[in-house]
Amino acid sequence: MRINADFSQRVAVHFDDIPWVQSPAAGVERKMLDRIGEEVARATTIVRFAPGSSFSAHTHDGGEEYLVLDGVFQDETGDFPVGSYVRNPPTSRHAPAAADGAMILVKLHQFDPEDRQTVHIDTAEAQDPHLPLYSDPHEDVCLVNWAPGLEVSFTAEGGAELFVLEGGYQDGDENFGRWDWLRLPPGGQLDAKAGPDGARVWIKSGHLTEMVKN
Repeated sequence: MRINADFSQRVAVHFDDIPWVQSPAAGVERKMLDRIGEEVARATTIVRFAPGSSFSAHTHDGGEEYLVLDGVFQDETGDFPVGSYVRNPPTSRHAPAAADGAMILVKLHQFDPEDRQTVHIDTAEAQDPHLPLYSDPHEDVCLVNWAPGLEVSFTAEGGAELFVLEGGYQDGDENFGRWDWLRLPPGGQLDAKAGPDGARVWIKSGHLTEMVKN
């Protein structure tokens, strides 16, 4: 399976424009943003867990990174409410569930194979204009709060992904609102202007150069 698999191209996915697709687990549905592979895949996905749904225990050979968008996500290490940012590195294992339902943005099989750092950060109350979440030589992850009308321009030298959590922004003639996703290729340009309510945006950058080389 290949979805938005040309990483040399700008890609925008608007939450309301793509369907939910049933996963192999009962009560778990997905909106696929990009994907290379079948059930074991390099993937960026919005996943919705119905109340009481779960996945059986499994190992993340390529790592797992997620941000909780709604509800409470759970595994053996605890409960992760809205705003939780989590990195489970390669070789980690867990059995995720959502007793009362949850929705997450998740990225799979995108870690440095040698990465062994676990990260748990609660971002729910953070009002920082720029909140660092993770950084290494391969990537930088942060949460930004853009004031209403703020103009933001940058060149994504190593590529970038932007995911709107609240509010919205305009890039050129395209509007991005809650749970919309934009992927810029290496060298791609963002010329954004935050909307009247501002924008709260999760940004991951610097990590796509190898995808274009490959």
